[in-house]
Formats: sequence, structure tokens, C-alpha cells
Amino acid sequence: MDPPPKTDILIRALEPADLPDLTEAWNQPLAYANTLQLPYTSLEARQKRLTASPPGHTRLVAVIDGKVIGMAGLHPEENPRRAHAASIGMAVHDAYAGRGAGTALFAAVVSVADDWLNLKRLELSVYADNARAIALYERFGFEREGLHRAFSWRAGAYVDSISMARLRL
Repeated sequence: MDPPPKTDILIRALEPADLPDLTEAWNQPLAYANTLQLPYTSLEARQKRLTASPPGHTRLVAVIDGKVIGMAGLHPEENPRRAHAASIGMAVHDAYAGRGAGTALFAAVVSVADDWLNLKRLELSVYADNARAIALYERFGFEREGLHRAFSWRAGAYVDSISMARLRL
């Protein structure tokens, strides 16, 4: 079987008009299962969350064929003693997994951190059973720093999480 044709992926800043597509993406079973998002979250709830976010956070979206199919966020630490660090969060619509959007989003958010914000430490947590995401993060130089047992409740059971970080000193 031939691989699917390569699709052009546009990475750009999040706009308020993107929230309906992102709500659809985040309400996909794999998207909410692999993040701390809850299923069945309304568009209104997501709009409130976005407007309540502190300034200085970078939010990028991936667009395929005019549809927003994923987002990555770069969230700088508020404490001035941790001004060198930021955390990353990301999710992609289930129907678009494996088409390069996650890699493109992650590359873009790491570029913002390195080339524009001069951040020295990037952090994230990932569920221990999310092998695809762990492999992506390791390709970008992230290393495992620790295991959080029973990190969160997911689909009726506790699931572990791995802390990962990349240092650029």
C-alpha cells in the first residue's frame, strides 16, 4: 500500500476564529486521552479559557487544507527565577495523526523558544504509554527526567506520566 500523499501544513498563530476547529480536534478520543483535556468541552468553555490566559504565551496552530487540526502552546514560567524555562503542550486532531502536523508544530514552537525567546529549558509531561509522542520529543533532544506514578485519572484508571526536558546551556 502506498503512503498517503504529502500534505502541505501551514503553521501560524492561533486566531479566535480557530476555536471551533480546535474544539473539534480536542474533543477527539485520542486528543483528550493523551492530554489533560476533558471530553465534551464546549466551544464557550474553550473561549473563556483562552481569554483568561496570561500574556506572553505562544499558541501556534497547524492548518491542512484550510482546516485547523492541531495546536501547540509554549508557556513561559511566571516566576522570575525560572525565566529561562517554559513548558510545551500540544494536541492534533485524531483524523490527522501521522501526517506530520505534530512534528511541524513542535519544530515551530521549539524554534520560537530557541531563536526568539532564548529559552534555556523546555519542559513537558507525556503519558508513559504515548510512545509516538515520546519518540517525537526525543527526536528534538528531550530527555526523560522522571516518572510521575498515578499522575492523572484517565478513562477509569490512573495513568503514569513522564517528565521530559531539553536543556540548551
